[in-house]
Amino acid sequence: MSAAPPSGFSRGLHQHELRTASSSERLADHLEKPSLDDRSYRVIRLPNKLEALLVHDGETDKASAALDVNVGNFSDKSDMPGMAHAVEHLLFMGTEKYPVENAYSQYLTSHSGYSNAYTASTSTNYYFEVAASAGTDTTTHGAADAPSANLADSPLYGALDRFAQFFIAPLFLSSTLDRELKAVDSENKKNLQSDTWRLNQLNKSLSNPKHPYCHFSTGNLETLRDAPKQRGIDVRAEFIQFHEAHYSANRMKLVVLGREPLDVLQQWVEELFAGVRNKDLPQNRWDDEQPLTKRELLMQYFAKPVMDSRELDIYFPFLDEENLFETQPSRYLAHLIGHEGPGSILALIKAKGWANGLGAGSMPVCPGSALFGISIRLTVDGLKHYKEIVKIVFHYISLLKLTPPQEWIVEEMKGMAEVDFRFKQKSPASKFTSRISSVMQKPLPRELLLSGLSLIRRFDADLITQALSYLRADNFRLSIVSQDLSDGLDQKERWYGTEYRNEQIPADFLEEIQRVADGHCRSDLPELYLPGKNEFIPTKLEVEKKEVAEPLKAPRLIRNDEGVRIWWKKDDRFWVPKGNVWITLRNPLVNATPENAVKTKLYCELVNDALVEYSYDAELAGLNYGLSSDSLGLDVDVSGYNDKMPVLLEKVLGSMRDLEVKPDRFKVVKERLLRAYRNWDFQQPYQQVGEFTRWLNNERGWTNEQCLAELPRLTVQDIQEFHPQLLRQVHVEALAHGNLYKEDALRLSRLVETTLKPRPLPPSQWTIERSLILPPASDFTYQRTLKDPANVNHCIEYFLFIGDCADRALRARLLLFAQTTDEPAFDQLRTKEQLGYIVFTGPRMQATTMGYRVLIQSERTTEYLETRIDAFLQGFAKVLADMTPEAFEGHKRSLINKRREKLKNLGQESQRFWSHIGTEYFDFEQVDHDVANLQALSKADLVEFYAHYISPQSTQRAKIAVHMVAQSSPSEIAKNTNPDEQKRSVLLLVGQFLNSQGIEMETEKVEARFADVDMTIDAGTSIVAAMTAYLRDDLKLEDAKVQDVVDAGQKVMGTVLPSLGINMDSITSGSPPSAEGTTNGATLDGSTTSASTTATTSSAMTPKASEGAAPAKQATTLIQDVHAYKAGLKASVGARPVKDLSEFEEAEPKL
Repeated sequence: MSAAPPSGFSRGLHQHELRTASSSERLADHLEKPSLDDRSYRVIRLPNKLEALLVHDGETDKASAALDVNVGNFSDKSDMPGMAHAVEHLLFMGTEKYPVENAYSQYLTSHSGYSNAYTASTSTNYYFEVAASAGTDTTTHGAADAPSANLADSPLYGALDRFAQFFIAPLFLSSTLDRELKAVDSENKKNLQSDTWRLNQLNKSLSNPKHPYCHFSTGNLETLRDAPKQRGIDVRAEFIQFHEAHYSANRMKLVVLGREPLDVLQQWVEELFAGVRNKDLPQNRWDDEQPLTKRELLMQYFAKPVMDSRELDIYFPFLDEENLFETQPSRYLAHLIGHEGPGSILALIKAKGWANGLGAGSMPVCPGSALFGISIRLTVDGLKHYKEIVKIVFHYISLLKLTPPQEWIVEEMKGMAEVDFRFKQKSPASKFTSRISSVMQKPLPRELLLSGLSLIRRFDADLITQALSYLRADNFRLSIVSQDLSDGLDQKERWYGTEYRNEQIPADFLEEIQRVADGHCRSDLPELYLPGKNEFIPTKLEVEKKEVAEPLKAPRLIRNDEGVRIWWKKDDRFWVPKGNVWITLRNPLVNATPENAVKTKLYCELVNDALVEYSYDAELAGLNYGLSSDSLGLDVDVSGYNDKMPVLLEKVLGSMRDLEVKPDRFKVVKERLLRAYRNWDFQQPYQQVGEFTRWLNNERGWTNEQCLAELPRLTVQDIQEFHPQLLRQVHVEALAHGNLYKEDALRLSRLVETTLKPRPLPPSQWTIERSLILPPASDFTYQRTLKDPANVNHCIEYFLFIGDCADRALRARLLLFAQTTDEPAFDQLRTKEQLGYIVFTGPRMQATTMGYRVLIQSERTTEYLETRIDAFLQGFAKVLADMTPEAFEGHKRSLINKRREKLKNLGQESQRFWSHIGTEYFDFEQVDHDVANLQALSKADLVEFYAHYISPQSTQRAKIAVHMVAQSSPSEIAKNTNPDEQKRSVLLLVGQFLNSQGIEMETEKVEARFADVDMTIDAGTSIVAAMTAYLRDDLKLEDAKVQDVVDAGQKVMGTVLPSLGINMDSITSGSPPSAEGTTNGATLDGSTTSASTTATTSSAMTPKASEGAAPAKQATTLIQDVHAYKAGLKASVGARPVKDLSEFEEAEPKL
């Protein structure tokens, strides 16, 4: 697909020949930027007042644009919450210039791109990313300084053209309206059991009802379709009116990043966005009201979470800092109140056994409003002493008020912020454009768009004092969250159903707080004091930059003996004074049994707990560490500014060696870990399913349930006796990468040896990871009932076994097949069939094998989802057969560009190296091999791959499907429900429904029609047929009226009948469209055209697989005994290095 050239632009013009006449106003030509930033910038304002930041990056392989509109959910109508969010969804569904609803996503996918959007309180942000050039990227440094000779060479132009039309002439197609509202509803249902969403909404719902902060932001079918329709509102007209009323060019901020020179980018923006109408709308502000008023202040609410968690939150109405970017006084308060070192609030309440963590900071609400929040993660004892904790917080605030603002603290913060900004590395293109387009809504000088929110420019004691004045004993409210508070929670929040109780803070408690806040108890807590100077602030920031023809693609092996293997690479790409050191202490004991796995995890948590106070200063100074475990052993990492890196690593290693397990901290940490294991089962189903797929495909491994069973009985003595064994005999594998010389890397490895003094672990004792091999023609199903009784979503991961992940040619075929199905699967299964908000397809790489997976989270049953996946894969045979050579080559080009995507920062390169080391294949040049194999593929190769490994008709295909089933599923309910009771409930429901439609129910005739309905076999279809026959044959209603009533009835039954244990997948409205665009589902006479595992339709009524129905379901083996299942399968060979490790040994001179 290629776009027409812009008017006035001749193909092949050089930069100096571009027309210079422009009606745009230039706002800035130079932006304050990091020292390593090689981009050039320009800020312009178009005649329609749309403001744009243009970014030229001659070396980028990804182009991007983002547009932020100053309208969000705060602008929703009070009787239609979720409007802004719905409009965000609907804009993607076709424009006048590009009316095909998925034309935009198809274009992006064909050019290695993607898009997304989000709706916030006062803005809606749209963004995309696309390949910077149409051809396979082979650009070297400085190769893209001139504009493309042909617009077809720049996917950015075509993407911008389609993107701009969202804001010029969106269609709001009636045919897509219901589907997208269901997508919004599905997104909302995904979040119903998320404590983040539930508790945030409760906080909002209990705020000032006159301020839009109280809004329900996501929306659902009730608020956006059903309730408005009942009021006689044309919902499509409402969305169009919302767009008309709020989307204006002068409210829009655009960022465009590409290889093209700034003049070219400017010309494209001027041409493509000139058609956005300017309605001269004012900035959205809410200055007349505040989120928390006297009515909401000095209140406390108690809430019950889904997860087993305990939290205390204190909220203060706060200073609006929108125009205070130079001083940002809230950062001073957050730094001190949120400090974790000696003298801090957290250090004191942690020592008392009351808390595990604390965070503090300003929370901007909208222009004119802000809150300051203090959030404390409580222990069991902390919940009992929450009042004491509140008083300690106010005691510390009193200390800050009595101590003049300290300029040295601000200078330390200011200096560290300058270092961080100076050495800030690039981020992915779309992340950058999306973030900066949002920043552009703020009243920053345009020259400071990159730096304005990052840097503190000056110390202002008066502003700090003013900010502190908001943290008063008469200006706050409390939130206490715990599952232990279930008694007396007499209310439910409207949108998420969170149980809570809201009440005034007791007067005697307020008096105690006021007394502390007034400074009357100053001498009571000598443990509270301001922090000292940070000794971890880096002072050596020099980087020796050396020109290299091409960066090394692999680290060098600089030491390889019986005890240690050290990989090292001096940074030759990014030139920042930072390093990453990752160490694995290989030990088979770590994961030998579930008990060992849990003891190791508990040990790591105890070490981390002991290091909190010490490591916090390092964290503030940009130096972080990590300690965790995996299947191979213990993992230690240190990353950040390399100046003080050895100091932190030595402390971490010493703490690991010398850990003293204190009973009081053991109790706290064990309880915290116990909650983490229990809470795992209450995650979203799609976040759980992958763990079971991995478990079922690996020779060894433990589930969350197995680990949880081991933890309760563990004691202090168990850990004290076990942890020395973890360090006694190990093999050290390490990577040192960054601003580190070879001697630095060797010195760090010696530090491990001298500190821990381990015996070498011989290779014969190293853990060998193996994946299981699914045999040809196998079909397994593993079913798991979800533990959250309130969750309404099921989830399936459908996994097709492909083969050995070391087979490069086979891997290339898998990657290309995944590329070709990416957009069609999303379009069919999510957009058209509306199976659920979470739909994902792609390759799954395991320890030694690989496969293709489809993951869906949905309210539909997993059995039904599996039939739809089968139908999609069956229908894809025709898509593949009809694929033109140009389209096939386009997919290859898009995938090759993705594989060759440039590394953006040091961390990405370190992560790539470490992942190849961790797999034990050491395939550092994997990208090059992938590209070579992809380039050699033909369409015939892919057709053969599909026929052998993917097609449901293949006799060689091997599959396992993991079904995560909600407790509220029809099948689960039906197990405990009598069919006669089901039928009585259905008849009662039908009567209520007919009455609501103004239709008389003649009981005897209706019961006669339902006499032959079998509640155990395809009941949904039979119910629709019985109701249709009653309306048409008994009441003699006109066909049009019958159809209207049946359609309405299907919607009601689709919602209600599953709660009676009746599966409605085959007849609910929005049944899956076929590949030809027809709809499968119940016809007027009640017959069905949808194949399912329970339907008994005739062959004459069932469409062919290529028309959207599932192929005949082959027999599956239900896994009931996992041990027996694994025992019946062969295991793969273990990982082998792709070449002899001696080839990685250093041959070049030291940098």
